[in-house]
Amino acid sequence: MKYFEVNYLFKGQKLKTIIKSPDRKDAIAIAKHQVPGIIVTIKETSAPIEDKLRSFRNALLGTVIRKKIKITSLIAAIRQLSVMTNAGISIHDSVKEVANATVDKTLKTIFQSINDDLNSGLSLTQSLMSYREDVGDVTIAMVELGESTGNMAESLEKLAEILEEIEENRQKFKKALRYPTTVVIAIAIAFTILMVYVVPKFKDIFSKLKAELPLPTKILLFMENMINHYGLYLLAGLIAIIVLIKYLLNNNEEFKKNFDQYILKVYLIGDIIFYATLSRFCLVFTELIRAGIPIADALDTSLLTLENTHLKKRLSGVKISVQRGVSLTESFRDTGLFEGMLIQMIQAGEQSGTLDKMLEKVTLYFKSRFNQIIDNIASYIEPILLGFIAAMVLLMALGIFMPMWDMAKAVKS
Repeated sequence: MKYFEVNYLFKGQKLKTIIKSPDRKDAIAIAKHQVPGIIVTIKETSAPIEDKLRSFRNALLGTVIRKKIKITSLIAAIRQLSVMTNAGISIHDSVKEVANATVDKTLKTIFQSINDDLNSGLSLTQSLMSYREDVGDVTIAMVELGESTGNMAESLEKLAEILEEIEENRQKFKKALRYPTTVVIAIAIAFTILMVYVVPKFKDIFSKLKAELPLPTKILLFMENMINHYGLYLLAGLIAIIVLIKYLLNNNEEFKKNFDQYILKVYLIGDIIFYATLSRFCLVFTELIRAGIPIADALDTSLLTLENTHLKKRLSGVKISVQRGVSLTESFRDTGLFEGMLIQMIQAGEQSGTLDKMLEKVTLYFKSRFNQIIDNIASYIEPILLGFIAAMVLLMALGIFMPMWDMAKAVKS
């Protein structure tokens, strides 16, 4: 959110106030409803120092103890809004009713605040902007579509379907990771027990040898010393690093840009993010095209749904190219993100006037690739886990038995 300084005249006095808004256009709309006098100037300004301190505190606390909305509660609320608006009830009354009916405390607070914003003259999209992190960019994009087309009920219904699909993918991912996560936790517990209770007993034996210990034994003793003497510090440091990374991802654009670019290169995780992101982008873009939204505007709205800044930058080039008069097919080809088969499908849809149907097939392709990875994730991770277990067992075996073999040789000689 940006800050804007509004200078205005009220009862012969020059006054000023600060308002928060995503852009100047919205700032003007908000000022017209909130400022009582005659507006003289509206200019962007820096955030007040107290707001900066409050934002830093809230961001840091939010990183650690942020209470998220249950996605199922959000979907239920959106479906209720869709039904009520479809029945001819005003969006204002619908939001008020949802605020009263929802059980989720965080969601109730948000809808109550949105209700107050609607009373002050803001649109539903403008009201949701303040809760972008809570409701997500997809929600804001689809609500904006409903306001621009005048068919809010249909947009909200489609939004609920999109969120259900996103949640279904998230649950699939969690379910697929359950087995490898359990194995990793079991390995970590077993390794910690060995380091805390088993290795120290051999440490006393090795110290009496007064001989040069082999490298595996030195590594084992070093790890034992670190875990037993600095284990809590290491754990605290690990937690601090995780919190710091989450904070930087939410508050540092340069760090997030570099992180998003790097994460796409990570084995397996990169492919999951890539196919999930493009599936979501194409899904929203397809619905916008089907609703008759111009391609440039549809691209602009679809880009709001992307969380990975690297992919967002690559796909932003499509909008720029389309605005310059380049065909959609060539624009997508220039990104380097779409396979030749998909480009041909988009070209066929563009030439035959069935772009929405072809884009739907492209969406299904990305979805199928995502599901393929998720369904077989255990087979992809198993070799890594087996290699890690083998390395741990080998280190333990060599670290403990090599000095004992040397001791046995010394006794024989």
